[in-house]
Amino acid sequence: MADGPNEGTPIRPLGRRPGSNDTRKVVLDAARARFAVDGFAGASIRKIAADAGVDAALVVRSYGSKDDLFAAAMAMPPETAVALAEALDGPVEGLGERLVRAFLRMWTAPESSGALLATFRSAVTNERAAENLRAFIRARVLEVYAPRFPNLPDAALRATLASSMLIGVVVGRQVVGIDALVDAEFEDIVALVAPSVQTILVTERMR
Repeated sequence: MADGPNEGTPIRPLGRRPGSNDTRKVVLDAARARFAVDGFAGASIRKIAADAGVDAALVVRSYGSKDDLFAAAMAMPPETAVALAEALDGPVEGLGERLVRAFLRMWTAPESSGALLATFRSAVTNERAAENLRAFIRARVLEVYAPRFPNLPDAALRATLASSMLIGVVVGRQVVGIDALVDAEFEDIVALVAPSVQTILVTERMR
């Protein structure tokens, strides 16, 4: 009886290799998943190629360097981030709940979570990823929130604090995997966090 494949050897899919466009998508999906797990420093072209079931040389031909592949992996569909701006529209009384729901959904939706988690995990060791995350928060939260509340001189600080609180929830639930957060229902988290975010964003401080 013939021996099976060596342990740890990636199993390549049988049949015709995917075409050019399909290959790029397979590689990009594998890269997002790998960067999300290992961060920029821990991921490698070889690992990503194995995950995608292709040769490392094909990854290089498709995307160039690891830096170029990482840049592509961090990109998100524009419509994904629009949800944050839309959450700031509507009655001010429900602002906290709308923003919490939109922010947390963005980190769990299949079309956006891979890029965001890859960026977040890599931001610790990669300045390009850190700047990308800062730019995302500036563009999608700070620059959208502040003009809506011109009477709040500390609007930038408020938006940053709210974003930091929500990122903390994401870290606990999706990165560290704290049991209570992982097991909690999405709507229960929204209900508990939204009042605090509402207070931070719109309640004027006592002078």
